[in-house]
Amino acid sequence: MKATVLALTALWAGALIAQTPAPPPQHAAHLEKLATLLDLTDAQKTQVQAILQEEHAKIRAAHEQAMASGTEPDAQQMQALHQQIKQETLQKLTPVLSPAQLKKFQTLQEMHGEMRHHFGHGPPPGSPSTPPPAQN
Repeated sequence: MKATVLALTALWAGALIAQTPAPPPQHAAHLEKLATLLDLTDAQKTQVQAILQEEHAKIRAAHEQAMASGTEPDAQQMQALHQQIKQETLQKLTPVLSPAQLKKFQTLQEMHGEMRHHFGHGPPPGSPSTPPPAQN
């Protein structure tokens, strides 16, 4: 089962790696995969979609604001902001999802963070934002 979850998570996480919403057809396909993984009802799917779209909009706005400031955004501040937004998302999902669905969603999020780190898109969750020194 873990291999199936990993394979489906890899497909679902593909559009999320850039931390921006995918084009609508792809976004819809990824939501369908998430809905299947979490066994969402139609009502849950609508609510989860709205919550995740809000999360993506907040993250995108934070990045745009940082870029508009003309200065390089501080990686630790951005990571802290991402964590705060993700925590808010979990709080919003808590009344929507069952405890089992919520736990699976959190596992998928953790796996997504590990994939981002593995493919060079940021540090793993909970780790320092600076890379380790190069070894010669």
